[in-house]
Amino acid sequence: MKGGAIGKMGETIRVLLADDQPVALAGLHAILEQALDIEVGEARDGVEAQQLVTDLRPEVLLLDLVMPGLRPFEIEEWVRTNHPETITLVLTAHGRDCFLAQAVEAGVAGFLTKEESPHRLVEAIRRAVKGEVLITREQLERALSWHKEVGERWERLTEREREVLRLMAEGLDNKDIAGTLGIQVRTVEQHITHILHKLGLSSRLEAVVWVRDRLAEELWESPA
Repeated sequence: MKGGAIGKMGETIRVLLADDQPVALAGLHAILEQALDIEVGEARDGVEAQQLVTDLRPEVLLLDLVMPGLRPFEIEEWVRTNHPETITLVLTAHGRDCFLAQAVEAGVAGFLTKEESPHRLVEAIRRAVKGEVLITREQLERALSWHKEVGERWERLTEREREVLRLMAEGLDNKDIAGTLGIQVRTVEQHITHILHKLGLSSRLEAVVWVRDRLAEELWESPA
């Protein structure tokens, strides 16, 4: 049922796939439509996903983490508020702890990677519909560890300091950062001093490595 259509054929599980990659979307659709108790719809960006959740009322939203439009956890928050009957499962190629921690905090029912076998994916959907929470103990421990080691340190930074750190990670020097933010170079230098102190780091390079290794770029806006 491509293009967002979900049929009504008895007691079935309606699943909405939200993924912007056509090949991945086609592959997932082909896998799920093999299960006789699952009907599939498709969304190719966050805005379409939001609209189709409203129109189609799926039991499960299978949500990719990197898509155009609305940020994934904004979609999840909106779904929980407006359509709490829809269960959100994350299915992503991005298994990093920063993504996992965001997903756990957002309240998704499961965090699955695209390395899952077709059988396990179908079973995960069925289990979620039965009310099971698929976040494992190991995943919870990873999420808590990330928040303690990374998220809490990020939260110590002011919004301006986060902006400076993002621009540092993009390779801008102090002069370019100052021009981008409309501030003095001396002010940028002061922000960098505060950033290093709050993160417990000793150099600009360490700060750049820290943010690139521990925070996915897609989450820099709200990673903690």
